[in-house]
Amino acid sequence: MKRLFTFLVVLALIGYLSFKGAVWWLADQRLAEARKAVEGAGVIDRGEIRSGIAGRLVLGNGGYQDFRLTQPVEFDRLMFDAGSPLALLSALLDPADLPGHWSLQAENLRLKLDTNMFRNWVTAGSDVTPALFSPVCGPDHRQHLGSGDLLRLGVSGVSGEALVIQRVDGVYGELTTVNAGSVDVDWPGARLNPLDLPGIAESTTSVMTVTLRDGGLMRRVAAYCSRESGVETGEWTSIVMDAFSEALRARGFSASDQLLALYRQWLTEGGELTLEVDPSAPVWGVPVRGGGEAEGASLDVRYNRSQVPDVYLTRVEPELPERPDAMLEPVVTGGGIDDSADIVAGWNARDKDDAESWIGQTVRVTLENGNVVEGRLVSVGDSRMEIARLTDGGEVAYPLAIRLIATFEVWRRGQTR
Repeated sequence: MKRLFTFLVVLALIGYLSFKGAVWWLADQRLAEARKAVEGAGVIDRGEIRSGIAGRLVLGNGGYQDFRLTQPVEFDRLMFDAGSPLALLSALLDPADLPGHWSLQAENLRLKLDTNMFRNWVTAGSDVTPALFSPVCGPDHRQHLGSGDLLRLGVSGVSGEALVIQRVDGVYGELTTVNAGSVDVDWPGARLNPLDLPGIAESTTSVMTVTLRDGGLMRRVAAYCSRESGVETGEWTSIVMDAFSEALRARGFSASDQLLALYRQWLTEGGELTLEVDPSAPVWGVPVRGGGEAEGASLDVRYNRSQVPDVYLTRVEPELPERPDAMLEPVVTGGGIDDSADIVAGWNARDKDDAESWIGQTVRVTLENGNVVEGRLVSVGDSRMEIARLTDGGEVAYPLAIRLIATFEVWRRGQTR
């Protein structure tokens, strides 16, 4: 009897170690394939690989560095739960053979913010069509809310937890952050295939229910951006709404009064917003009136759990706003840019190759993509310069690639150089 018991214990131990070894090796192989699949877009750091006999695969202290971003996305624990050891082994052998029910959970998912989150080669592109949701946040109304503004608001990073659950009847996902609110997604009938992520839209004909909660962030953004823009909150909101309407017209649409009112309310107050959208439909399933299309239809929207009627778009002739000349041709007073000419108070264009001689002065640069940065010139190197902007907590420096600068201007107060 004792020998039988010992034999069973040894057999169980061998089976356990074999299972752990097989899971580790298969997981390492699948992650190596994933790294190779995304090597043109980023780098995966798989971290530590652990597993349990309950059918769970755990990655610890890993992350992902997207080449377009200056900061990586990191996590403390990423857990895939297949439901059983056999289902886990099957999924690792063939990622397309996932069980009918599984979950993926990320703990302490975090992204540290930087003054410039996107690489220079990403921001260099000039998109003629204006952005839909990009609030004005500066004295020049072409300046929009960015990661540098969030840093000055006290948001140094985004951290929280993420969860994706594949059910038999659809997909559920949520992302909950500490200081930037949360988003929940419920998509009945959807089937998530890790080998074909875009194919999820074709796996179901049901609409997706999306719930956004801002966690109080929008009120802070409205107060900060209106102060940075030098206007009252009401006037700032009107500026943002005008930009939103122009962006819609550039795409051939105009918003209903209720849609504009809803966006205005969300800008200034935030709250909970629930929408039913269809990613596979044009404009995400938002009803479009005009030309006999979707007459009388309205998007299913709830704001703070109250139904909002008459939310729709109307088809109009596309009207692309013209870019102001001042963005590319700053006003030069006096006799051009001749150093011997009298210079009156105002912005004066200078050669960016001579920028080093203006260190310590207030300058303004316009990038090739239209973005404007204004502040004190701190340093100039071979390939980039740094411009510091005064904030309540000190100065924040913006590194800018010199090759991406279209115009370089210096503020002069009635002096001659």
